Amino acid sequence: MASPTLDSPWSSSPSDSFCGSFNIRIEGEIPDEILPVLEDPTSSVSYNHNIPKPPPPVPSKTYSWNKYFKRLSRSCSVPKETMDTWDKLFKDGYGADVYIFTEDESYIPAHSSVLSIASPVLGNFLQQSKVKNGMRYIKIPGVPYEAVHTFIRFLYSSCYEKEEMKKFVLHLLVLSHSYSVPSLKRVCIYLLEQGWLRKENVVDVLQLARNCDAPRLSLICVRMIVKDFKAISSTEGWKVMKQVNPALEQELLESVVEADSRKEERLKKKEERKVYLQLYEAMEALLHICRDGCRTIGPRDKVFRGSQVACDFPACKGLETLVRHFSSCKTRVPGGCAHCKRMWQLLDLHSRICDEPDSCKVPLCRHFKEKMQQQTKKDEAKWKLLVSKVVAAKLGPISGRRASFL
Repeated sequence: MASPTLDSPWSSSPSDSFCGSFNIRIEGEIPDEILPVLEDPTSSVSYNHNIPKPPPPVPSKTYSWNKYFKRLSRSCSVPKETMDTWDKLFKDGYGADVYIFTEDESYIPAHSSVLSIASPVLGNFLQQSKVKNGMRYIKIPGVPYEAVHTFIRFLYSSCYEKEEMKKFVLHLLVLSHSYSVPSLKRVCIYLLEQGWLRKENVVDVLQLARNCDAPRLSLICVRMIVKDFKAISSTEGWKVMKQVNPALEQELLESVVEADSRKEERLKKKEERKVYLQLYEAMEALLHICRDGCRTIGPRDKVFRGSQVACDFPACKGLETLVRHFSSCKTRVPGGCAHCKRMWQLLDLHSRICDEPDSCKVPLCRHFKEKMQQQTKKDEAKWKLLVSKVVAAKLGPISGRRASFL
């Protein structure tokens, strides 16, 4: 086993200041006869005269390294000092062995070991790159220098400046996806979702989200475009997308049409529920008038007394007028008078909801119950559907869906 001086991971660093900053001393060069021993792990030569013997194993259940590190990761927290150290390592470039060139031929010094660990894609590039004078050279084209600088800094310390991130978030989203850095990708997606989307950039973000495998961000963009389609369709981003990606334009147009159809359907159902709710209130008011007697309505040619309290049934007033007409109408046959026909329908609907026809005070309740036995299956299905919707309107949307299955 090699001595601690030789076994140090910083012993091969080309910068003495880098080694000094970690208080590592290298007293002399490694002799040539030792090099084969360091390279061959099966060699019988050992240098363990300064190393104490390892302690005996603890007599307990042993854990594999993977399980051990998983346990550590659950309780691990990175202090600010550690992030500052890695940030300083990147900014000062101590012991850098890689130059990363950008679009404007500027370069950023970095460390191949850090890049390889943080990004497997960069690690593959570094393995394929040639070494010249102890340095490796790679290029990240098509991205501004500031965006590449922010990207590499994040690989070291996960730190970034808010203004730089806001300015280059789209570039960083592409870089994080292209070079397989999921932590940075999550940051970019989160910031875009939390209010950095604008009508001027939402079309561009949508296309990048599709290309960078960000489905939730893509869905948020589509919803924003559908919601404010008139304004977004007049932006420069939409015009460019229309030329280069007509299939996406067609998809978005179909989404807008579908959203409008759903909106109309919701309005239609809302109006239908309003009608069914009025029918339910009419059933309650009819039972209230015939069973209790609505004293606050009084004759139609009289007004309320000051001491009288208004009726709790909102449909009483309109239903009272209909009842008075029904009682005095000379025609009164179904189909002969529109008002009487409506009254016959209300009485029929009540009989289908009423559970106590023998003791019910509503006129003709038992008569309609007996008449139900003679109706066709088609009419029976229509009335059952109407009853279920009337009951569901009072119960509400969620409870109503349950009632429809009863």
